[in-house]
Amino acid sequence: MNKNEKTNVMRLLEQKKIAYTAHTYTEDPSTSGEEIAKILGEDPKRVFKTLVTRGKTGANYVFVVPVDSELDLKKAAKAVGEKSIEMIKQKELLPLTGYIHGGCSPVGMKKQFATVIHETAMNFDTIFFSAGKVGYQVEIAPSDIGKVIRYELGDIIV
Repeated sequence: MNKNEKTNVMRLLEQKKIAYTAHTYTEDPSTSGEEIAKILGEDPKRVFKTLVTRGKTGANYVFVVPVDSELDLKKAAKAVGEKSIEMIKQKELLPLTGYIHGGCSPVGMKKQFATVIHETAMNFDTIFFSAGKVGYQVEIAPSDIGKVIRYELGDIIV
């Protein structure tokens, strides 16, 4: 793997002049978020995963939660004003977002969806999330995320 390779997420952050640190690990889409945190030597509460859902209205939503946590579908639905939401099917992820499973980032999706980041992200100077490709993570100040996507904070985990 070429450590100098840039993903679209990294290019977008650079375009907006947002400081980030790129991290790489051996590519394996089956690596869990908690395993990635361990590989990076980081607290799993600082490493976030990006989940894409569909509401009862048919609208799509993005939720960003710590890798050691589970999205609470009821809390998530309430956070976006839906009666209920469900995870999208894995085969829908690429055409909808431009990302594959294990490489989905809240930054740089084909379309900007309503996004909710778990409120604990603000407890850290920096957090990690996928750089848009399996094997790549970006570390960024949570306060800078709003410069590149619109999001709200919420209590959305079990």
